[in-house]
Amino acid sequence: MLSKKKKPAKTSSTANLKRKLDAVFSQYIRLRDMIPNTTVFRCISCGLVKPITQADCGHYVNRQHMATRYSEVNCNAQCRSCNRFDEGNIQGYRRGLVRKYGENQILILESMKKDTRKYTAFEYEALIAHYKGEVNRILKERNLTIKCLTE
Repeated sequence: MLSKKKKPAKTSSTANLKRKLDAVFSQYIRLRDMIPNTTVFRCISCGLVKPITQADCGHYVNRQHMATRYSEVNCNAQCRSCNRFDEGNIQGYRRGLVRKYGENQILILESMKKDTRKYTAFEYEALIAHYKGEVNRILKERNLTIKCLTE
C-alpha cells in the first residue's frame, strides 16, 4: 500500500509575519483615530462616538486585496457593529472617507482593487517594525498603555 505524503502545515514564516503585521497595524489605526486627549473614537461609518475598546480596524476595500490591506487611507477605526454585523456599512464608510480624505483619494483606493500585491518577508518585517514604532510613539505621546485598546 502506498503511503500518502502529508501536506506541509500552512504556518509559513510569511503567514506568521502577516498575522503579526495585521495585529500591530490594527493597533496603530485604532490609536491614530482616537479623538485627541480621550480614549474614544468616532466610527468612520456611522459617526457614533464609542470607547476605543469597541473599535475595529475597518477596511473600506476588503482586506483580501493586498494592494490596500495596509493602506492608512483604506483603514480606519470602525465600530464593531458596523464592521462585523452591518457588512462594513460600506455606504457610510465611503461618506466618511470622502469627508476625511476627499473624493479623489477614494477613487484611487477603489482603482487599486485590481492590483495584485505580494509582500516579501523583508517587507513584512520592515512594516512590523515601523508600526510598532508608531504605536509606541502614540502611546508615549498620550501617556497610555496598550491596555487602553482591550480594557
